Amino acid sequence: MRDFIDRLTGGMTTEEKIGQLNLITPGDFTNTGAVINKNAEETIRRGNAGGIFGIYGPDNILPYQKAAVKESRLKIPLLCGLDVIHGHKTIFPLPLALSCTWNMEMIEETARIAAVEAVADGLSWVFSPMVDIARDPRWGRIAESAGEDPYLGGEIAKAMIHGYQGGDLARPETVLACVKHLAAYGAAEAGRDYNTVDMGRLRLFETYLPPYQAAIEAGCGSAMTAFNDLDGIPASANHWLLTGVLREKWGFDGLVVSDYTAINEMTAHGLGDLQNCSARALAAGCDMDMVGEGFLTTLQNSLKNGSITMEMIDAACRRILEAKYKLGLFDDPYRYLDADAPSHKILTGSHRKAARKAVAESCVLLKNAENILPLQKSGTLALIGPLADDRRNLPGTWSIAADWQECVSVHDGIKKLAGDSVDILHAKGANIVDDPHLAERLNVFGETVVIDPRPPQEMIDEALATAKQADIVIAVLGEAKEMSGEAASRADIGLPECQKKLLRALKRCGKPLVLVLMSGRPLTLAEEHETADAILMTWFGGTESGSGIADILFGAEIPSGKLTASFPVHVGQIPVYYAQRRTGRPPTGDPLEKFRSRYLDIPNDSLYPFGYGLSYTEFSYAPPVADQTELNGRDAVLTLRVAVTNTGDCDGYETVQLYITDPVCSITRPVKELKAFQKLLVKKDETRDAVFTLTADDLKYLNADGDAVFEGGEFILHTGSNSRDTQRISITWR
Repeated sequence: MRDFIDRLTGGMTTEEKIGQLNLITPGDFTNTGAVINKNAEETIRRGNAGGIFGIYGPDNILPYQKAAVKESRLKIPLLCGLDVIHGHKTIFPLPLALSCTWNMEMIEETARIAAVEAVADGLSWVFSPMVDIARDPRWGRIAESAGEDPYLGGEIAKAMIHGYQGGDLARPETVLACVKHLAAYGAAEAGRDYNTVDMGRLRLFETYLPPYQAAIEAGCGSAMTAFNDLDGIPASANHWLLTGVLREKWGFDGLVVSDYTAINEMTAHGLGDLQNCSARALAAGCDMDMVGEGFLTTLQNSLKNGSITMEMIDAACRRILEAKYKLGLFDDPYRYLDADAPSHKILTGSHRKAARKAVAESCVLLKNAENILPLQKSGTLALIGPLADDRRNLPGTWSIAADWQECVSVHDGIKKLAGDSVDILHAKGANIVDDPHLAERLNVFGETVVIDPRPPQEMIDEALATAKQADIVIAVLGEAKEMSGEAASRADIGLPECQKKLLRALKRCGKPLVLVLMSGRPLTLAEEHETADAILMTWFGGTESGSGIADILFGAEIPSGKLTASFPVHVGQIPVYYAQRRTGRPPTGDPLEKFRSRYLDIPNDSLYPFGYGLSYTEFSYAPPVADQTELNGRDAVLTLRVAVTNTGDCDGYETVQLYITDPVCSITRPVKELKAFQKLLVKKDETRDAVFTLTADDLKYLNADGDAVFEGGEFILHTGSNSRDTQRISITWR
């Protein structure tokens, strides 16, 4: 590879090298941003583009690849990318939902299927995984994240990289992965997208950077910069981040691409004109300019005035050419452009089967009073709500290639599973939102929110009349797909008031009430928790949503999902997360004790904590047992066992979680930190051991320089079914 690229670059002009640093979108084939590049084919013929993105399909991509390979002087093939976030055309549950499976094999399989379909549709590069830690559910892009925990986020990042890249990019049906958004994009102030990030280096290294590092260590081939600034420097021009940490500390040798016009937007940040911003980005370690064409139009002038060097251009160009070489594009520029592939490799039966399983495993059972679930396949069921028979919203956010008509609604999923044994009555009951101005904003990419012309009370009355005829009521409520995702921050993360009114009215009917919730973020559900008899959080499940939800509702699958982001009682608690740092004045059991760190009007704790999720069976935990409680030396190994017994009426999966506390340290530490987990199938009346092996490395912490530090002493190990309900054992490790 090195010799090949040496020969190639030796014959390239400066303009052609800079051209490789230019990533363009050739039209408004898909909606991924507000800017498009004009005259794309002519740009490619001149050798002024290293890649394209935003389109898919072999027939659509082929003309551009031919322009590069047959009509440009050096015939260098293009990278072809797209935002493939949770599946390509077979849409899986949102990343936040998939994280709730705690099933790394399943998550890797979803990425693998996404890669197969992406390759079949002409793509060689996917802008995924997004590994931003998100502890503020007001931020809409929490939907694309793995939630609030850095350890779990790192494990999911590795699984997705393995799924996309397969360990060797030269193998068939692999794509170049792109970890994003470097860095700390999920910590935007006020939960407002694109906003500034303000945090110390300690918090950055211990919480926000580990998932990126895990992706790099797993072999991720590319990385994308974030929109936000860090320490006053936008990420795309942050030399400390892109060179000091990413390349020098972590040893990353892949390509770095900016986010969509992020380099241009540095002018609005206050860093000067496009030429200055482009020069700073290249010098910082950003190799490729997405859409903005600042590199293309200004780097030659910056080279002349000495603000950048030829070595910087050469290094960036080389990294892009290396990615193409590893993908096999120089051997066969058309290896991703098989016109017959889409017909037999996209939306296949096996892919849909995997998607259905993923939906069921992503669902989190939040409440189940009197074991109202699972339902029996008999009687009359009232299926009510604006999302009960909806398909347009099911793909969720960032499902660019999705065809909503391929999605299975909840109504259709239940009908197919239950057949004629259940009489299904249906009423809309309420709109997703009543505000036409909000609906207009939510319909920016196509109509997903339809406001019924009937008066709201007439819709509720119809729903009540329907409910009174039924044995049980299922209310399918939640967000529209565009209420979460990019540029979809919400100050109020509760259900819209029109849906709340419907739920209150249904409660007054006196019928058993099951609430099925769809959203892309945690919601404030204090009222709903008191109102509904059962609550099933289904998120947005994608293509097989209705089938997977029906499987859970009727017990064909047993719920096993566990939350990966805490649900606040009230929006005023945000950010709320389990791994809080300790305070010198922690709250006590006496609510009247003054001068403690607590609210006057709400509890400190979340409504549903990280790691929480119920099943249709019950599990009891024995106290954790360690093979030794006094350990010496860095080579020592600790084995911890937790006996879990299924005391309920059916087999089920349980995710056993291990947390640690470091009670005495040179710096303040979180109250608990996730260190390991195991998802076990425990059959009825069976007891199984979760076995965890710990070394001194597992007890290290990251300091403000990003270095792992071990300080011996006492450690408290917590085991349980979630971050709140745990049992503990103390060990000493010198």
